[in-house]
Amino acid sequence: MKIDFDQHTGLLSIAAYGPGWLRVRDTRIETPCVVTPAAVHTDLLPADFEQLDVAHFAALEALRPEIILIGSGPRQRFVDHALGARMAAAGIALESMDTGAACRLFNILVSEDRAVIAALFML
Repeated sequence: MKIDFDQHTGLLSIAAYGPGWLRVRDTRIETPCVVTPAAVHTDLLPADFEQLDVAHFAALEALRPEIILIGSGPRQRFVDHALGARMAAAGIALESMDTGAACRLFNILVSEDRAVIAALFML
């Protein structure tokens, strides 16, 4: 799916996504990644959603987000309750949804200048 909208100059957004890939600006990404308004990180997530653990969330927390969107792939899945509680204790909102929804919501929140990151697993 291609996403068209007005971009804030200098901020990253997700331009398109499909089965097994997403595009940030002109860069096609085919592995799980973390997208922030300023950077794309391809080394912070495990290969599979089921492997998410406290170390991965510590890396996400270090990015200092206000909101973390988890794009869990083609269907909505939830992270372990203890991981969600850790983020809540740190004052970080954690939302789980399918990856397409996470891509769309990420772009909306970036356009509102929110401190958001998207941890995305491929569709």
